[in-house]
Amino acid sequence: MHTVWKGAISFGLVTIPVKLHAATEDKGIKLRQIHDKCKKPIKQEKVCPICNEDVDSKSLVRGYEYATDRFVVVTDAELEGLKSDIEEKAVEIVEFVKLKEIDPVYFDKTYYLAADSNGSKAYALLREALAKSKKIGIAKITIRSKERLAAVRVLDNHLVLETLHFPDEVRSTVDLPQITNVKLTAKEKEIALSLIEQLTAEFEPTKYHDEYRERLEKLIKSKIPKNAEQPSNVINLMDAMEKSIASIKEQKKRA
Repeated sequence: MHTVWKGAISFGLVTIPVKLHAATEDKGIKLRQIHDKCKKPIKQEKVCPICNEDVDSKSLVRGYEYATDRFVVVTDAELEGLKSDIEEKAVEIVEFVKLKEIDPVYFDKTYYLAADSNGSKAYALLREALAKSKKIGIAKITIRSKERLAAVRVLDNHLVLETLHFPDEVRSTVDLPQITNVKLTAKEKEIALSLIEQLTAEFEPTKYHDEYRERLEKLIKSKIPKNAEQPSNVINLMDAMEKSIASIKEQKKRA
């Protein structure tokens, strides 16, 4: 499993070396843009509309648009100077709370926390303490130069880290239409509760699947020619060496 981040969990005087692994993956089918004439992928080129010229990576800088078409440039050195001393080195747990106190709107992405070398005992200690106390740790972590709020909890006898949105990243419900004048009868409420009761079951994620993706996979499979050649990653070593020898002889003749 690919390691996304490597560092340590710290709470109080305890330090636990850990590795971070993505717990989820996007199974969506990606369709590329191709030219309808030749059926080949198009190129995405970077062009400056003012100078009317192609721009390479060496000519690119970062900028913030503070007004329409007005930017301030922020250099790599300035960004480097803003980084914390503990960046990408520690998951600093600042307090412990109950999981039910966090509304799901704050949750972003899930990562598995695996014990690194010599960290097994401390890892097990935090895992058991969280499980027994029924608490989760609220922490700060920096991933890919972005500081994140996170929750450390136990899942299937392992520690997981859930990145959280900061409060100012969650939009307010103030601007949503307010439904306050609707009158509901006792009978309507009773029927609604009865319907919920009838449809209540234990959550089993394996029951659910992406029907659209399955239909798209079936459609794509039906369009692939049955006699299409399958790409091979196997390299004929003898053929490769013979071509190399022939190429070297040709170069010597020209010299």
